Amino acid sequence: MRMSVSRAVALSTLVLTALATSACAGRGGGKADTPYVARDVNTLYAAAKDRLDRGQYKEAAALFDEVERQHPYSIWARRAQVMGAFSYYLAQDYTQAIQSSQRFLSVHPGNRDAPYAYYLIALSYYEQISDVTRDQKITQQALDALGELSRRYPNTRYAADARLKMDLVRDHLAGKEMEIG
Repeated sequence: MRMSVSRAVALSTLVLTALATSACAGRGGGKADTPYVARDVNTLYAAAKDRLDRGQYKEAAALFDEVERQHPYSIWARRAQVMGAFSYYLAQDYTQAIQSSQRFLSVHPGNRDAPYAYYLIALSYYEQISDVTRDQKITQQALDALGELSRRYPNTRYAADARLKMDLVRDHLAGKEMEIG
């Protein structure tokens, strides 16, 4: 008798846990995945580039991510990673642009597009700088990212722009100090 009561309690606990978990999973809080439709790399990349040219940046980013997902070992996958980050940047989804660029750099640190990935990270932080009355954490992150780009790739055109932006960021941080004082 005692065995069946504890078994019933354990079973009901298991059922309630399963129901609670399935209820949480059913909510639309997460990002929906792109449905998998097998396509060749040229078709996918051309569709993504077409969306980018039309100004449909979110769709372009999703298609560039799909190129990487379906054809991870093709030479187009590396280019699609950078183009996906660029598409997120144009869509003003700066967090996703930073994450995509960092993922590219972690997999391909010596690629010829690495300076551009660092530049996208720096620009994504730079575009989020708010006025001097607000918290300046993003401003500091922008300064750090611009400095990293300038230090790693000093002879690129991106570094030249980074140095100009670093002066503006420093002025902004100085403005915050003046505001505090």
